[in-house]
Formats: sequence, C-alpha cells, structure tokens
Amino acid sequence: MEMPRLRRGFGITLLLVYALYCVLNAIYGSQGPTDMSSTDNDTAVVQASEESENATSEHEVGPIERWIDGRIGIAAAVIFVSILILGKSADSLVDGAVTVSIRTGMPRVIVGATIVSIGTTFPEAVVSVLAAFQGAPDLALGNAVGSIICDTGLILGLACTISPLPLNREVVNRQGWVQFAAGLLLVALCVPFSNIQDVGESGGVLPQWAGFLFLLLLVVYIVWSIKLAKTASVEEEIEEDSTKSTGVLVLLMAIAAAFVGVSSMGLIDGTIVVAKEFNVPQGVIAATIVAFGTSLPELVTSLAAVKRGQGELAVGNVIGADILNVLFVAGAAAAVTPAGLNADKIFFAFQFPAMLLILILFRIGIATAKTVPSMED
Repeated sequence: MEMPRLRRGFGITLLLVYALYCVLNAIYGSQGPTDMSSTDNDTAVVQASEESENATSEHEVGPIERWIDGRIGIAAAVIFVSILILGKSADSLVDGAVTVSIRTGMPRVIVGATIVSIGTTFPEAVVSVLAAFQGAPDLALGNAVGSIICDTGLILGLACTISPLPLNREVVNRQGWVQFAAGLLLVALCVPFSNIQDVGESGGVLPQWAGFLFLLLLVVYIVWSIKLAKTASVEEEIEEDSTKSTGVLVLLMAIAAAFVGVSSMGLIDGTIVVAKEFNVPQGVIAATIVAFGTSLPELVTSLAAVKRGQGELAVGNVIGADILNVLFVAGAAAAVTPAGLNADKIFFAFQFPAMLLILILFRIGIATAKTVPSMED
C-alpha cells in the first residue's frame, strides 16, 4: 500500500528556511538591533561590553581555551577537528553499546528505543552539560535549540530532497505532536511570567527544577517508546558486530567516551574564543556551528536510511532527536546548573520563534503530505 510522502518541494522549502535562519542568525548576532540612535547604540555597546566582562569573570577558562589564547585561526581549527572527532567517537560509542546490549540479552526493540535514540543525541548532551559546568549557559541552551532547528530544517530537508520520504501518518502524528509539545514546553518554562513585560530586554531562565522535570519526562517518553516498539508489527533491524570480544568492545567504548569528552571541551572552548574575538553572543554560534557539529550523527543516520530506501526511519530519527534535544539535552544541562540556563533576549527575539516556526512547517508538511508514486519528484 502506497503511503503519503514528504516530497522534494517540501524538502527544498525546509532547506531555504534553514539557510535564511543561518543568515539572519549571523546578522542579528553580529549587528544586533538596528533601530537605535547613535547615542543609544553607544550606550548599548558599553552595556554589552560590561555584560561580556561579567560573563568572562563568571566563566571558568578551560585548558584548551587557555592554550588557544585568543588565536582565531587556532580556534577555528580546534572547532573543525573537534566536530570530526566528536561525530566519529559518538558513532563508535553507540555501535559498541548496541552490540554489548544485544549480547547481554536485551531485546532489540528496547535497544532501538533507548540506546540508539539516546546515543544519537549524546554529543549534544555532553556539549551542553560541559558548557553549563564551565559557566556558558547560553552555549548550552543554544546548542539544544539550534540542534532542533538543524535536525528539522537541514537534515530533514536534505533527506526529502534526495528522495520523497514515506510516512505513516498515524505514527508520525502521534510522535510529531510530542515533538511540538516539547518545543512549546521549553519556551514556556524559559518565560519569566513574573516579569513577562521585560522579557524582550532581560530574557529569561530555564530553571534547574525544569531540568529535573525534563529528565522525568524523558523516562516517561522512553517507557512509552518501548511499549510502542513492542507492539509494532515490524521490529527494527539492528546489526551486531560479532568480530570483537565484549571486553574489547567495552575498552573501545571507554576510549570513544573519552574522545567525546575531550572533543566536546575543544568545541566549547573554541566557540567561546571565537565569540569573544568577534563580539558575537555564544548562543548565536552555539545555535549554528556547534548545533551542526553535534547533529552529525543524526545527519549520517538519516541520509543512510534514505539511501537504503528506509525513508520512514529518517523521519522518525528527526522527530525523536528533536524530542530528546529538549528532554535530554536541555534537561540534563539545566539539571546540573543551580542557577539554571540563561535564555538571553536573543532567544525570545529570534531563536525560539525560529524553532517554533520550523516545527510548525513540519506539522504543515505532515498534514499536506499526499500519496504519490515513489518516483515522483
């Protein structure tokens, strides 16, 4: 039976929206509001400088940041190399965890609903948690929000452009509404309702208790996903690498985890240096460059699924990653930060609206998906 498909035109629309987001993100981050008088602009520059100094005093300088010592070329190289190592290490860690879990007798459906889904968002979680520990809450929250935009705009857009993606409307609607609700909940919990009239100037905070709430909801979501996986008519195929002993796999997993940690530190410190040198908010860079780097596992997984003719997996991968970016990534980062994650005014002026817009576009795409021949573009 032919299923509805997300067509290439929809994919191109998502890519154009994502490209526009990146351009506006760069403009907004580098120039800020343009409707100021010269006096107001000078005052804003002084205030921004003071805020930057305060943030620097609170920020714990990492060893890699200290080694970079403000050298932009070195910082850019560190970011690039860190992204490559992070993606490869995360893949190795997930592959090893899947194989060990299957060998210990864990059902494959549970492995797919837990280890695989959480594993693909593991880089985002590590980067955001370490950023929160190092006193860079904007980077932590920006990475989570930017990853949702990157997953839905760039990754899903590319997947649709390569080939129209079939979808089970009932399943996608069920999961998709959870995805949209998670995005709304993230924004709502960042809004300072006691001082909502000044949110455009002072921003808000994702409090620590909200982080624990997200982690609780993560457990509920995983249990729900396992139940759905058990009742599915087709069990997801998960290959096991049987050429290595379990002991060797555990050792390789430990090494991969170490590389994930080190590369995450490099990505964070390189980003902080670039943000300081170009006077760009950390959240802006985190929502684009860092988010793209930490989303590489989802990109690889989705494109591989499309090439194998398993477009449904690509759609499900994006939806699941978006949900976990809120519950797991933002939740873990907020939970380890007593003061919570700072949501600067740029989040309410630009990042949050962009995230909700692209999630709404996805909902429209699902609602308007039509049953078409598989070879139609």
